[in-house]
Amino acid sequence: MSILSVKNLSHGFGDRAIFQQVSFRLLKGEHIGLIGANGEGKSTFMNIVTRQLEPDEGQIEWAKHVRIGYLDQHTALQPGLTIRDVLRSAFQYLFDLETQINDMYTKMADTSPEELERLLEEVGTLQDVLTNNDFYVTDAKVDEISRGLGLDEVGLDRDVADLSGGQRTKVLLAKLLLEKPDILLLDEPTNYLDEQHIEWLKRYLQAYENAFILISHDIPFLNSVINLIYHMENQELNRYVGDYDNFRHVYEVKKQQLASAYKRQQQEIAELEDFVARNKARVSTRNMAMSRQKKLDKMDIIELAKEKPKPQFHFLEARSPSKLIFTATDLVIGYDSPLSKPLNLQMERGQKIALVGANGIGKTTLLKSILGENAPLSGGVELGDYLSIGYFEQEVRQIHDRTCIEEIWTAFPNWAQNEVRAALAKCGLTTKHIESKIEVLSGGEKAKVRLCKLMNQPSNLLVLDEPTNHLDVDAKHELKRALQAYRGSILLISHEPEFYRDVVTDVWNCEAWTTKVF
Repeated sequence: MSILSVKNLSHGFGDRAIFQQVSFRLLKGEHIGLIGANGEGKSTFMNIVTRQLEPDEGQIEWAKHVRIGYLDQHTALQPGLTIRDVLRSAFQYLFDLETQINDMYTKMADTSPEELERLLEEVGTLQDVLTNNDFYVTDAKVDEISRGLGLDEVGLDRDVADLSGGQRTKVLLAKLLLEKPDILLLDEPTNYLDEQHIEWLKRYLQAYENAFILISHDIPFLNSVINLIYHMENQELNRYVGDYDNFRHVYEVKKQQLASAYKRQQQEIAELEDFVARNKARVSTRNMAMSRQKKLDKMDIIELAKEKPKPQFHFLEARSPSKLIFTATDLVIGYDSPLSKPLNLQMERGQKIALVGANGIGKTTLLKSILGENAPLSGGVELGDYLSIGYFEQEVRQIHDRTCIEEIWTAFPNWAQNEVRAALAKCGLTTKHIESKIEVLSGGEKAKVRLCKLMNQPSNLLVLDEPTNHLDVDAKHELKRALQAYRGSILLISHEPEFYRDVVTDVWNCEAWTTKVF
């Protein structure tokens, strides 16, 4: 049974086309991975099918009475509500049914036998709905999902206004899973989850009975939970049965077949055109030339898609710093209360260190305390000499009213326009992206603009807080290569072992220092 049908969908921003005549069909129970490079339109597609964005053309049809759950990281959470309040609101429709049942019981006290029988039957139906949807164990469900995503460590009685962006996303994801909709739409749900909680979400989605569409650049995670791939590329959407690895194999075979067919056809066209040119003027061969010209005119010309620019990352390096990058002495990090025991840490020139551990234990706070952006609760940090620090923050507010060119020009006012364009193009951005306002770019394209600024400021210490969030597969591979080639020191937070394992020289597990109980 079809849950969602999309027919002849076309959409664009200004003169930049995103889709052309795209069609899509989702069946009950399908687990779909929606993939493609940054900027191909994956999030736009989600916004269109959820009616948050109107397409230029095409039809979107949902089956009747389908409950849709969409992980939208821009959803506002009302200040004054606790995490528990928000999670319990996932069952609001069941609480409304309970109120309806209680109203019916009140009516039964004063009604005719016929009406009583009808009300009893209706109450029985609604009661079944409550039972089948686990209404009587809602608190246990809230606790289970909270533990799975690590919200119990944040504190369920905490006001949502006090949450970080990552914690807020976890709350939205937990609420969505508790609603257990007929279809889940998940846009990069692992971005703010640590390894332990990604593993939990993986098991949850593997056992999920209903349908879901998942956007993710975390290939091991994607491979473990989906059974269908829809690939977005060059304004098209193509379906592949199986996981990502199977898609790559089939995709490469199709690409090679198309390239071979294109080569053969170009050779045939050249031969036909040559024959026509040589023979159309001679009376004896004119008919044969006209016949070949007709063949040329009727030929369905094969076109190869334009190769998208691949990112080429290279971090400019500053002069060598002192041997010690930093020394932390009895450092206690935190805000109102300590997040760590007293820390005595040291980093030397040339070290590349990954900070790992569960979310919320203070990894980002530690980075900011080392950089001097957060005052320690006690103890201190001494930075080495001649440090030139490049800092990639997990969350940053960009001025979205600027174009990409204006954003880079602000950072490098002495550059000529062709230098700005060349720097952005090296990060994998096309001319249309470069001239667009930042607000219309995808999350991955925005990250590439930020990386462009970072790479072109000479540094000898890179401090990177989840730099792979939103980046597509090609950009991740290239960033990994660039960090391996970088001769400076690196302090990195990442939840992807397959990314950092071959980059770093040391792994510091922050769970060994935290004051939080696991």
